[in-house]
Amino acid sequence: MTPLVLIPGYMLDDALWDGLLPCLPPELPLHFASLAHGDSIAAMAQAVLAECPATFNLLGFSMGGYVAREIVRRAPQRVRALALVATSSRADTPLLVEQRSKAARATPLGAFRGLGRAAVAQSLRPDNAANEALIAQVRAMGERLGRDVFIRQSLIARAADTEQLADIGCPTLVVAAEEDQLRSPDEARELANGIPGARLEVVPHAGHLVPIEQPQALARLLADFGLFR
Repeated sequence: MTPLVLIPGYMLDDALWDGLLPCLPPELPLHFASLAHGDSIAAMAQAVLAECPATFNLLGFSMGGYVAREIVRRAPQRVRALALVATSSRADTPLLVEQRSKAARATPLGAFRGLGRAAVAQSLRPDNAANEALIAQVRAMGERLGRDVFIRQSLIARAADTEQLADIGCPTLVVAAEEDQLRSPDEARELANGIPGARLEVVPHAGHLVPIEQPQALARLLADFGLFR
């Protein structure tokens, strides 16, 4: 089977995939990428690529989707198929860049507790906004990554790569979430329309954190697309 490389998003670690793992074939080789190193999308892509198998399938979630596309551009011959989940090809807005920059500069000294509760709640579907177990799960990932990673990732401005989407030549699945409050359906459609032959699928009853809220539905889409072969 072709190894599957999993790239998480902003202030998320391997635990993002905990709900997905039981839905995957036990014989599927997995590689858990980390975005803890690098101060740009390009630098993170290079760090991830250096640890990848010779050839692989690739799944990028949210910020990891930007990194995944950069990996495809750097090593197109090594990526067999690509899945982009809850992500975008648009640049960060100036307001978002400023908000993240302010958050990085205002990070208090002392123990780092991960992302704020309100920020995490916004990444979940509205019905889960008060789900303390899910919120704690996400915040724990940020706490493990720590203050330095938070500052570094918060200062990364994601540039648009919409004009480069046509260069992606591998089979590509774009997955959007029906109740995503961070990434709009238009952003998913732009990705799917820009990548030749890409397939667009929408996961119902999920907010931005699709792998946590609907891991079984996500696994079915990945399987149907052939990422587990």
